[in-house]
Amino acid sequence: MKILKKLLIFIMFLIIIMVLPIEISKNNTFANSNFSKKYPVKIGVFLHSSNEYISLVKQNLEAIQKENQDKVEFTFFDAKENQAIQNASIDKALTENFDLLIVNLHTIKLDKVGDTLDKIIKTNIPLILFNEPDENLIKFVRPYGVFIATSGKESGILEGKILVNEWEKHKEVIDKNGDSILQYIMLKGRVGNPLVDERIKYSILTLNEAGIKTEELISVHGEWDKNIAKKAIESLFLKYGNKIEAIISNNDAMAIGAIEALQGYGYNKGDKSMSIPVVGIDGIDAAKDLIQKGFMTGTVIQDPYANAKALYEVGMNLACGKPPLENTNYKFDDKGVVIRLPYKEYKK
Repeated sequence: MKILKKLLIFIMFLIIIMVLPIEISKNNTFANSNFSKKYPVKIGVFLHSSNEYISLVKQNLEAIQKENQDKVEFTFFDAKENQAIQNASIDKALTENFDLLIVNLHTIKLDKVGDTLDKIIKTNIPLILFNEPDENLIKFVRPYGVFIATSGKESGILEGKILVNEWEKHKEVIDKNGDSILQYIMLKGRVGNPLVDERIKYSILTLNEAGIKTEELISVHGEWDKNIAKKAIESLFLKYGNKIEAIISNNDAMAIGAIEALQGYGYNKGDKSMSIPVVGIDGIDAAKDLIQKGFMTGTVIQDPYANAKALYEVGMNLACGKPPLENTNYKFDDKGVVIRLPYKEYKK
């Protein structure tokens, strides 16, 4: 009987030590079966375009590679604002032995990208999505990848605060018709991007909560593009003229386009009495320069180096089979898979 007991205990012990590592692996959301990586780690970076901000992130990743030549090798792919091109690039990359994929989706609509993301998941290649996610995307990708994003809400709040400050200091100049209502034009980014809705909602909500009444004259989809925004404002100025008391832009590129259009009509050249407040988001150098010259009111800085650094540090962890946050200062938000990077105001 004693021998049988000992035998049963021994068998149970064997079962425990065999099953436990499997359960640990299953419970590790970001576990990677390939723990012994040869350096440099090969990372495919899929960018939705080469716009100003994305280009700065790319330049910072290239600088990080130069500083870590023996550790990492980035290969960049430009979707040229076309999801079909991006999908095809990812399909090809899945045959090229990358250790990690960083994807800045052109669209977050699952009917456009679901099949491609599913292919990545099935190959078990670690994945970082460099996008503001919606709930559907989070549910689809969890627990196979992580998101590095900023907060549309935070950026909208800070953009609103810049305008609140400007209104409080220069209301007599801004409020052209003296009705104590801020009449504005909204320059929107791409349709279907959750950043767009949050930046719009919270910029206006921040103004209203500060006691400033607002009226939207018109909103325009500028597609994040300077030239589209410039042409739009050139046309809209002929219609609204002195009714425009502010231009709120979802990014700096469109804000710069708006300023170029206004300058064509003699506005925003330094004379406060001939100036319309224009605010943007990103903190690109061209916008900062306009702000220092007094041509643009302010921007909300989204640091491209901070973005690149997060992509590198978290990416190296994932590619080497480590937990994504190991030895970093980053934290997940309440979704458990999204790392949020902070913004800050920039004004003269």
